[in-house]
Amino acid sequence: MSRPRRLRRGASPRLARRDATPRAALQPAPDVQLCQLQGNLAENLDNGHFAKGANSRTMDQVVRAETSVSATESMLGMSWVHFLNDGAANYLPGVLPAVLVSLHLRVSMAGLLVAALFVGQATQPFLGWAADRLGGRSLIVAGLLASAVGGGLIGMAHATWILILLLLLIGVGSSLFHPQAAAATRSTAAARQGFLLAVFLVGGQLGRAVWPTVASVIDANLGLPSLWILTIPALITAPLVLRWAPKLPPRPASGTPIRWRKHLLPATLLTVYTSVGAFATFGILTFVPIMWHVRGGTLVGGASIITTMLLVGVIGNFAGGYLTDRLGRLPILLVSCIAPAILTVPLAYVTGFWLWVLAGSLGIVMFLSSSATVLIGQDIFRENPSFGSGIALGLANGIGAVLVLCIGFLVSEKDMVTVFWIFGIALLLSALAALAIPRPFLHHPQTRD
Repeated sequence: MSRPRRLRRGASPRLARRDATPRAALQPAPDVQLCQLQGNLAENLDNGHFAKGANSRTMDQVVRAETSVSATESMLGMSWVHFLNDGAANYLPGVLPAVLVSLHLRVSMAGLLVAALFVGQATQPFLGWAADRLGGRSLIVAGLLASAVGGGLIGMAHATWILILLLLLIGVGSSLFHPQAAAATRSTAAARQGFLLAVFLVGGQLGRAVWPTVASVIDANLGLPSLWILTIPALITAPLVLRWAPKLPPRPASGTPIRWRKHLLPATLLTVYTSVGAFATFGILTFVPIMWHVRGGTLVGGASIITTMLLVGVIGNFAGGYLTDRLGRLPILLVSCIAPAILTVPLAYVTGFWLWVLAGSLGIVMFLSSSATVLIGQDIFRENPSFGSGIALGLANGIGAVLVLCIGFLVSEKDMVTVFWIFGIALLLSALAALAIPRPFLHHPQTRD
């Protein structure tokens, strides 16, 4: 029998009894700690810790333990991976006029192709649920490879049905990638979550901006079949994902269940808001290059309008993340739908230099809310943050793609103005959804409990 510990001079008996508690009893077993870290992920991110008490650990410590890299290297590496994934998955609008010509398709078919590309992303919430259960980072690698390979084969499709299958593959690959990648990236941020998540989102934004013009240059000089060149960077990078991506612990089946009834209203309002934004974004990216081509412009010139909008939009991504951390989420949501509503309609009327100026301005305000919507989605589904990421990123993209498909039947070479009015009105109305989101999800970050 071990001797009781001697009472220190001046110490109280109560303190002595607490000190006599075996140290091992204060620390859960490693497997229990892992489950606690995952279970407390969303609830304790705001104060930078996962468990209160003796076993408190910041996510930065967890990342180093799992990946042996710093949080900064992990964040920058994941931003690069996001650049490659979203570049491969979103360059189609830059070469869409050439694809329509090569397959002898009407302008109205553009909506169908864009819908096929993005509708697969509607599966993101469900793949996000699977990602939380599975843990790890395998879905990030699988999604990157599916997007890259599918994107590299677009130029080799000699039939519409083959092209549609490739576009669906790209959409599913993007759905595999985003929920787990977004949850893993947020897990590296103990503080300044809006800004640091914006760094990750900016990687994807730059990919979507640069690749349409790069793809159009490859097509103009080497032809559509040479688009396979775009696959090479992803193939080289894929093994490095295992180094950069934090290895998330799996969420056990016995963990906290998703409270569907409680989440239904805020999730629906967020989906409405983000779906309208996706609808307008996809529509603009689809029909502006076609409108430019119909008016006699070059393929590269039309793609450069997209690149300008998305590249300058990086400013909006960074500014939105920065301002979200300081002003709260509601002001950002409102600016990001009202300002684009004002700027969208003139796109159909301006020409020359002012078209690029307008596209750049539109990109800034349209992407202000990117990090805010992801954070809201993850906060709504605190017990399953990857599912919340999927709601904010994927389901909205799928719904927006279907709406672009519907609106595509209204487009013809003689009338390409009406759709821009529809985009503007829809964006303006989405402000009502933002105002209706429950206030706890629109908090000022400094005043939240």
